[in-house]
Amino acid sequence: MTDTEAVPEPKASPPQTGVEPAGEDLPEDLVAVAPDILANSLGEYFGAWWKRIRNGESGALPILAGLILIIIIFQVQQPKFLSSGNIVNLFVQAAFFILLGLAELFALILSEIDLSVGFVGAVGAAITAALISNPSNWPWWAGVIVGLAASALIGAFQGTLITRLHLPAFVVTLAGLLGWAGVLIFIFDVDKGAVGGVISLANNTPVYQLVNSNMSPFAAWVLLIVVVAVYAVISITRTARRRSQGLTTPPLSITILGIVVAGVAGAALVVICNLNRGVLVPLQGVPWVIPFVLAIVAAATWLLGRTRTGRYFYAIGASPEAARRAGISVSRLRTIAFTFAGFTAGLAGLVYMSRLGSISVGYDGGTYVLYAVAAAVIGGASLTGGRGKAIHVLLGGIVIAAIYNGLALLGISTAGTQIATALVLLAAVSVDSLVRNRGSSTTI
Repeated sequence: MTDTEAVPEPKASPPQTGVEPAGEDLPEDLVAVAPDILANSLGEYFGAWWKRIRNGESGALPILAGLILIIIIFQVQQPKFLSSGNIVNLFVQAAFFILLGLAELFALILSEIDLSVGFVGAVGAAITAALISNPSNWPWWAGVIVGLAASALIGAFQGTLITRLHLPAFVVTLAGLLGWAGVLIFIFDVDKGAVGGVISLANNTPVYQLVNSNMSPFAAWVLLIVVVAVYAVISITRTARRRSQGLTTPPLSITILGIVVAGVAGAALVVICNLNRGVLVPLQGVPWVIPFVLAIVAAATWLLGRTRTGRYFYAIGASPEAARRAGISVSRLRTIAFTFAGFTAGLAGLVYMSRLGSISVGYDGGTYVLYAVAAAVIGGASLTGGRGKAIHVLLGGIVIAAIYNGLALLGISTAGTQIATALVLLAAVSVDSLVRNRGSSTTI
């Protein structure tokens, strides 16, 4: 270096406050990755959120836009679509699709697929029905435990075959689809309470009342207040604790906004369900299945987003070899994921059986598994693994239920319903792919 060359002075580093600055001082691709962490205010959050959308991370936005479009189309064609009675019926219809889609999500996150979840759930439901009905007459809770345990064990068994014998999940679960369909038929053959290939539930059992009974309007409001209050305390406490430890955390305004949105959405749901939707007799209240499904979605969201096990699932789906090199027990966690898939499928089977009041040998598990995949994929889960959220599967299940419900009101045949569902699935995947490809091209 010569004497005439000036030595540049080092720039002063910003103070380390535990929260990185947001806005124009940050690289655009960094801001687009995590606006809830890097933003310091509500305005910065929405600015970073918009940059994230431009970079291909659209999140639930396409699902919400598609759902709104579907609602508008059906409401224009059939004004009864947004009546209180039909909205409640739509949510009840969606419960089965949501839970079955959640079961499929556990496999899709790993970059796998489970073609057996439809019949796994049916086997668990049939076992429960056989135990709590004549002639066995077990206590309902004991029958439910055994049925769910059976579904979970089936998932664990298939996961073990996949991980220990290194068999393709597609082949193992395809064999499961065929094999557990046979087991379902066998249950009906040996159960003395099955009449004409149908096991019926007594109307006074809690399993039947899960879908077919409602909370009182007062109980619904009390439950909503308690849930929102607990959610608010947990959210604010977590934010304050992370800030006190110098960790990155969303702005307090974002936390409060999330609480307000959850409260308003819950209040709207309770108001709609508490309207009288009866024809001959008054019918009010939130069906028990709605908080039941929301609780399952919340538990899955916590498991996948807040626990080490859930984060490992995403890491394995994104890159199994990298996860293995990082010390993650890939085989064990993949088996656990398939166990969760089986257990959640068992919950879906319970909801299906409760809604009909019975389970029959004609259960079409082969078709239902396709709707499970559709609900997860419409909800943003990737077939290549490492991506997908439980709350988005909830939206995907509602989309499928809305299509079924709306087309039924219009008198469209089953063939038309299946074609419409296929088109929505293709549209959802195409929009997601286009947005992500656009984001990839802008960051190169």
